[in-house]
Parts: sequence; structure tokens; C-alpha cells
Amino acid sequence: MPSSLFIMLRRCIWLLVCLLPCLAAEAQSAGGGNMPFSLNLGLNPATGPEDVDVSIQVLFILTILALSPTIILLMTSFTRIVVVLSFIRSAMSLQSAPSSQIVVGLSLFMSLFVMAPTWSKIQTSAVGPYSEKQITSTEALNNASAIIKEFMLKQTRPKDMELFVNMSGESFNNSTELPLNVIIPAFVISELKTAFQIGFLLFIPFIMIDLIVAVVLMSMGMMMMPPVTISMPLKILLFVLVDGWNLIMQSLLESFAT
Repeated sequence: MPSSLFIMLRRCIWLLVCLLPCLAAEAQSAGGGNMPFSLNLGLNPATGPEDVDVSIQVLFILTILALSPTIILLMTSFTRIVVVLSFIRSAMSLQSAPSSQIVVGLSLFMSLFVMAPTWSKIQTSAVGPYSEKQITSTEALNNASAIIKEFMLKQTRPKDMELFVNMSGESFNNSTELPLNVIIPAFVISELKTAFQIGFLLFIPFIMIDLIVAVVLMSMGMMMMPPVTISMPLKILLFVLVDGWNLIMQSLLESFAT
């Protein structure tokens, strides 16, 4: 019932938007041309090459703005944290607990905590001086890029960095000259590899519980009972007894401190 009511309400609003210009025109003709408001909907065609260039620039800026949250998240610790938390949920045979919203939200707050020193440096070296008009926008962008590069280079494996440097076909004298289009993909695959390594270590104790439960059920002749029915409560009990969330968060924080 609520969904059908929502659909009907949406259709009514769309019909009102479509009929509003017609109703406004009729009201204007009936009122002698005096209207308290006017509504104009339309697209003006480009009249010259300059207008086309501006339209392309606006489209490019809108595209960058739409993708900017994803780009910013890939440059932070979010990737490693969210993958590890997803592995935890899979290892415990839990499909929706904790929910995806909680996993993503916790990953965001953990990322803010990990990236706090980096954001503080960016605020001090780039955003603050630019707000006070002490440096230009180009200098502020360069200062912020240098700081975020420093963070990503600490977490990137030399082998991954070497891969993208070789594929770019360019030579660089030192790491400070590396552009972001080389550092970011190398940083992301390094984060994925680290997250998968942590996830593998997290799976081992839970797999042992699955094996023990399966062997016990088979020895008791209860082969028709799914092992996950017994193993999942035992996994949750083990996770609570060892204070699993505290250990996982501590391990993640220590992995970024190196």
C-alpha cells in the first residue's frame, strides 16, 4: 500500500509539472497578462564555438563532482577497512549482520580517524593559507597533493608502484615527482592486497570451527543437519569472548601506523 501511494503521488506531481505551463498561460490570458510569477523551461542552443566549449567544460566539471567522493575515498584508508569488515561478516557466515550501512558507516569513521593527521597537515599547509589569501589555488593544490602523496606512498608496495611507473612509460628521479594517476592505482591494489591478507588470517579460526562441527555431526550420524546451524553461534561466541571488534580495529590501526 505505501509503495502504490508513493507511485500515485509521484505521478500526480509529474502531471502537475507538465500541466503547469499550460495552466499559467491560460491564467495569464484570462487575467489580462498580469501574472505574479512566470515559469520558463527549455534549452538554448549553442550559437558559436565558445558556447560549445563552455558546455563541455560544465559537463566535465559536473562529471568530476559526481565522481569526487569515490576518488577521495580511494585516496584514503577506506578501501582496506571496508574490505576487512566485509571479510569478517563472511567468515562468521552472517549475511546481513551487521548491515551494509553499518559496515560502510564504521569504515567512514575509521577512515576519518586514520586520516586525521593527514587532514590536519592539509588544513595547515593548504586550506588555511589559501583561505587567508596567502597562497594561490595552484599552490594550495600542490601542497595538498604532496601531503596526500606522502600518505599513499607509505602504504604502497614498491612492486605495485613499479608496475604503474613502467606502464606509464615515463621516468621519474624520485617519488615526489610521481603524478597522482600513477600513485592512486598502485595505492589501491596495495590496499586490496593488504586487506585480503588480513581477511585470510581472519578466516582461519572460523574455518577450524566449521571443520570441527562438520566432523562431530558426521560422527554422530547427523549428516542431514547443515553444519552452519551449529557453527554460526559458536563463531559469534568465540568472537565475543576474544573481544573481536577491539582486536580487529587495533590491528587495522596498527597496520596504518607502519
